[in-house]
Amino acid sequence: MVDVVESIRSYNTGREPERLQRKYAAMRRDPFTFLRGTCHLFYAQLPASKVLSKAPPTWVCGDLHLENFGSYKGDNRLVYFDLNDFDEAALAPCTWELVRLLTSVQIGADSLKLKPAQAQALCRIFLDAYRAALCSGKARWIERDIAEGMVGDLLHGLRGRLRPHFLDSRTERKGKRRALRTDGEKGLPVTRKQRDQIAALIEEIAAHEANPAFYKVLDVARRIAGTGSLGIDRYVILVEGKGSPDGNYLLDLKEALPSSLSPHLKIAQPKWRSEAERVVAVQRRMQAISPAFLRPVNMGRKSYVLRGLQPTQDRVALSEWNGKLERLEGVLQAMGQLVASTHLRSSGRDGSATADELIAFGGKRRWPAQLQELANDCTKQVRRDWKVFAKAYDQSAFAD
Repeated sequence: MVDVVESIRSYNTGREPERLQRKYAAMRRDPFTFLRGTCHLFYAQLPASKVLSKAPPTWVCGDLHLENFGSYKGDNRLVYFDLNDFDEAALAPCTWELVRLLTSVQIGADSLKLKPAQAQALCRIFLDAYRAALCSGKARWIERDIAEGMVGDLLHGLRGRLRPHFLDSRTERKGKRRALRTDGEKGLPVTRKQRDQIAALIEEIAAHEANPAFYKVLDVARRIAGTGSLGIDRYVILVEGKGSPDGNYLLDLKEALPSSLSPHLKIAQPKWRSEAERVVAVQRRMQAISPAFLRPVNMGRKSYVLRGLQPTQDRVALSEWNGKLERLEGVLQAMGQLVASTHLRSSGRDGSATADELIAFGGKRRWPAQLQELANDCTKQVRRDWKVFAKAYDQSAFAD
């Protein structure tokens, strides 16, 4: 029996209080945000089941849910739609990934104003698409020119977005110079020590680049983004890029922590040199194209993932399905295809199942229904846990 309150408090020990309180307040709002903020608790509560333990091992992002898909600009400068959060990445049975996504669909049904039967139907569409893509043995990807439905709406909507508009949303202009906004919405001020440390880190990286001037640091702020990661070290960095003021670039520097799956896995994991190396290595294996600037770095005793900053709005606006279920069906179908593609693309690496083993698994017919039934149980558990958390939060158990 897991003590929900103690588990959450213990997991978040040592995080920066200001952003941690934002995390707790967000988790209090609804069960879906609570699910996003308690990945560690989800796996600690995962029931013992053959459909989980006997599935082929694959590289998984570890925190698969409806909002961990989004658009990003690849290192080839093209825009893609794919899985985009690999903080919890690990080698695990492929069904661990799937049951979390199915649970998120059911938990998110209330906020999307879906009936339970509609949520169940979306889960089946996701699983059918995953199985079909797995059986094909062919890893695919989604880019702007081939995207359809709500995913296409997202990617085509980004076509006209210019860099100055993106910069204007995160910075303030003073003549020909920009400074990051630190108004408490997306960014908070840094100390002089933090700024100097990050500037030194970026300067060290720049020394090995063809154009060091691109990485000249203009400003640094503590970044407010996500849910599960709130409270850990995370920064947004404004660099010179292709020239001030409208050619500047924004970088995201995020501390890497151990995967929440690790304490519960019986599968041997590679010996990574750092947690950031794990995150970046698995992300590169699973995605068709890596985001711009992606790399692991070390600062002091901590490791961090550095990448180009992605706007938080670059996700499918699921709430805008406008009563047309086929719009959501198209998104879940795309998600199923993408997850299967990430598993196929990373197959046969450091202990993950081969493509032939995954194809064979996709051809089996019993496990999807078993997994959906298990997701029903996980959904009930998450709702129970949220109620326990909400009561404790309202009684100020997380105020300190």
